[in-house]
This record gives sequence, structure tokens and C-alpha cells, in this order.
Amino acid sequence: MSNNVSNNVNPTETVATGEHLTHFDASGQAHMVDVGAKTTTHRIAVARGSIRMKPETLAIITSGTAKKGDVLGIARIAAIMASKRTSDLIPLCHPLALTRVAVDFVTDEANASVHCTAQVETHGQTGVEMEALTAVQIGLLTIYDMCKAVDRGMVMSEIRVMEKHGGKSGDWSATS
Repeated sequence: MSNNVSNNVNPTETVATGEHLTHFDASGQAHMVDVGAKTTTHRIAVARGSIRMKPETLAIITSGTAKKGDVLGIARIAAIMASKRTSDLIPLCHPLALTRVAVDFVTDEANASVHCTAQVETHGQTGVEMEALTAVQIGLLTIYDMCKAVDRGMVMSEIRVMEKHGGKSGDWSATS
């Protein structure tokens, strides 16, 4: 029995934007992109996401009374650690030497939410969007883990790249 899945789509064909999926070779097999010939540039990516919860759960976080400790402090460390392990989690990501990872959490009482923003930087031959997204998701998952005893209905959402800088394609922003 073959592991090949046929969905009548050739992953190497140009999609509507004029781009093609780079993680597939000419025969449609997954491969790690060769970045060896790419120019080393300063790469930056910013990602963001949110977790919505009961107002009482947010009050526990902001008051610092969670049984497991400083929720946002631990989530920040988890997010930073996760960004450095992205290539261990996502099979075709290149291992990168990150030069900066900054993670910020903002509490939003009006919407009973915590918003996470991660900025990741490197000087390299490939971007850091996946590292920024991984940081945000793991930061939010850590909040969930630390607060699930009081609120299993928390919802993570709006996880996305907000901007990227550097590389051949230059700058991009979600607002552009």
C-alpha cells in the first residue's frame, strides 16, 4: 500500500499567487528546501495570538494567585524555549541560530483574554516565521495548561504572522 495521497493537485504547480509550494520536489515528494545559496540577511518575524477565558480565570492570572505559580512568567519562558526547538517539532524546518526572542503578554479584561506577541530574529538564510508562530502557540498552550483546573473552556485563536522582514521577498505585513 502506497503512502502517496492523490488529491489531483500537483504541489509543484503554480498556485493563484504565482508562487509554488517549496517543500515538494518535481515529483511531489516532500523535501527540506536547500537554502545554501541564499544570502544571509537579518530576518525578523512577529506573530500574535490570543486565548479567551472566563473573567474569573483572567483575575487569577492577573492577581498572581494561580496554584502553579506565575502564569505569564512561565508562559514567557516556555514560548522562548519553544521557539528554539521549532525544527524539532516541525519536520521540514531548518534548525536556526536565533539571535533574539522577545515575548510579550497583554491582558484584556474587556474580552477576558490574554494576547501574546512574539518577535524572533536571526541572521541567516531562511526566515523565522515558524519560530515566532511556535513561540506564540506554546505560550498560549502553557497558559491553558496552568489554568485548566479552573477553566477547561479556554479558546486559543487568531494565531498568525503579523509581519516579516528580510530575505529575498523583503518585508511583509498583515496589514499590507
